[in-house]
This record gives sequence, structure tokens and C-alpha cells, in this order.
Amino acid sequence: MTARDGLPHAPMLALDDPSWTTLQCAYGDARGIPALLAQLDGAGEDDCQSEPWYSLWSALCHQGDVYSASFAAVPHVVAMLAEAPERATSSHFLLPARIELARAAHDAEIPEHLIDGYVTALSRLPLLAGLVAAPDWSELMCSTALAATAAATGQHAVAELLLEADDVGAVLAWLRAD
Repeated sequence: MTARDGLPHAPMLALDDPSWTTLQCAYGDARGIPALLAQLDGAGEDDCQSEPWYSLWSALCHQGDVYSASFAAVPHVVAMLAEAPERATSSHFLLPARIELARAAHDAEIPEHLIDGYVTALSRLPLLAGLVAAPDWSELMCSTALAATAAATGQHAVAELLLEADDVGAVLAWLRAD
């Protein structure tokens, strides 16, 4: 099956697969993650403090730590972005980017049965960023899409810089001050 970006979906653990209970999140087993992912279908809030994003962040990328359920969730987030790019939010890019940055920083091991889905989902992010790009993007949307592209291509330092530069104007002013 292909999405609107023309690429096949990444292999992913079905939301009704009982093996979610064998995966871990910040609060123990990941049995509640599929219900949160299912709620993303109608979520249009561009705010990681709103539900279901807040609960997903809290469970999957808690204070920079990632879990086996984090790697199972990324293909679902990316698939939802691909299916409805017109409803893209910064969190569609930010959560996968932060999970990848945390994975790399902590050298977290991806469970063998989730590697293909996770890697395939990440590889779709650059194309999806281009697909949803719009002249009226906010600075946040632009920086998170670019950071996701950088993280997906292994440019972790670039991704981190994009995500940590809260005030791009101030950073540019500092760079130009020489």
C-alpha cells in the first residue's frame, strides 16, 4: 500500500497487535500507546502540550530517553503524516526527530523486529517535509521539518542545532557580530 507521497508504508506493528504489551515505554509496558496513536488521526493541534501528543511525548521520549515502544510508534506517526500531509503539525516531525536523536545519543538498541519499520519511516521524512512545505510555514514548522530531515539522514548535530536554536534571529545576530 502506498500513501500520498507515493512511497510504500513502512512495516509497522498493528495497533491491535498484542505484542505492544511486550514493549516498554516510560511508564512500563506500552499497552496504552496504540490508543494514543489512533487518536492522532483526528488531532490537528500544532502543540505538543495538547493530547494525544503530550501523552505520546511523555511515554515515548521522556526526558531524552527512548524505549522499544518509541521505535514501534515512529512508523505510525510518519504514516499518518503521509496519509494526510495537509494536516501536518510540527509534532509529526519533531517526535520522530527527537526519538532518533535520543537513540543516537544513548546508542539505544532498536528491537530486531522493529528495525525495518523504524528505518523506513525515518527515510520518508525528507520527502514528506518537501511535500508539506508551504510559504506560510511558521519558523517552528520549518525548523522541525528540517531537523527531522537532518536526523533521518544521520546529521544528528545539524538536527540538534535546529531544535535547540529557540531564537534563530538571535543566533544569526550572534554569528554576524564578528
